[in-house]
Amino acid sequence: MEASQDTSDHSRVKMKRNAFRQTPGDYVFNGINYVFFIAFTLVCIFPFYYLFINTISDNKLVEAGKINLFPKGIHFGNYVSLLKVHDLLQSAWITLARSVLGTVLMVLASALIGYLVTQKAMFARKFVYRFIIVTMYFNAGLVPWYLNMNMLGLTNNFLGYIIPVIMVPFNIVLVKTYIESIPKDLEESAFIDGAGYFTVFRRIILPLSKPILATIAVFGAVNHWNSFTDSVILMGGNPKLYTLQHQLYLYLTKASDIGKIFNTGQVSQGMVSNLLDTRVISLTISMVTIIPILLVYPFMQRYFQKGLMLGAVKG
Repeated sequence: MEASQDTSDHSRVKMKRNAFRQTPGDYVFNGINYVFFIAFTLVCIFPFYYLFINTISDNKLVEAGKINLFPKGIHFGNYVSLLKVHDLLQSAWITLARSVLGTVLMVLASALIGYLVTQKAMFARKFVYRFIIVTMYFNAGLVPWYLNMNMLGLTNNFLGYIIPVIMVPFNIVLVKTYIESIPKDLEESAFIDGAGYFTVFRRIILPLSKPILATIAVFGAVNHWNSFTDSVILMGGNPKLYTLQHQLYLYLTKASDIGKIFNTGQVSQGMVSNLLDTRVISLTISMVTIIPILLVYPFMQRYFQKGLMLGAVKG
């Protein structure tokens, strides 16, 4: 019996080995995949790498276009010089404040509304949810939006960055579908024990919804950090409320204008130096605006992938 058992176990091990044995074609296919995805990764990373090496290289070499693959004359003076740029720190604080505050409020609002529209006891639940969905497909346009924001007193006002994007329909849909995947038995047990809706939401729904909340937090933080249009349109009368993206646009415009004058030949040495400084500062600001997202995303990637997949299971 023992001999027959050993023979059977050996046969199963051998069958498993044969099942996973790769053919020469499999090796070729895997090799092509590795080469393709490595090349694709390098193509995606290179623009960020190129931008970075130009910000730490000698400014004159950058201006001459001699920095291609490796940095030359490495220094970090450009990043230090940003501290001397007028209103740049103020713009950084505005961008950081709107990203943190706006993301937190958006996540809380999406979680609460997404939970409420899953409760059958909510009055006019279907109407409210469908009304939210409708706003995803209909937009009045830029001019009516500006007139509405102006009428509400949200122009040249920091709250103009926050209030309009507290409720994002797409995020509410993701949260709703995720919450519907949580077993109802958990909520029913809590209700039997005397818990109310807010207690269930705070102690059961929020802890179990971390993946989807992290997902929409990434969406919100990236949108706030990269937002540009609302700063240009709404905050034109208050430079102290400009975002980093808006300041970057101003420096790029300044560099472009000086470059046009330089091409005409009617330019002084001082203006050439100004062009050089403006261009280097623009590159450095671009890098500074990218770094926070590059640092945050790897820590959120685990929740981001899980939440996005689970939130897309049901419609």
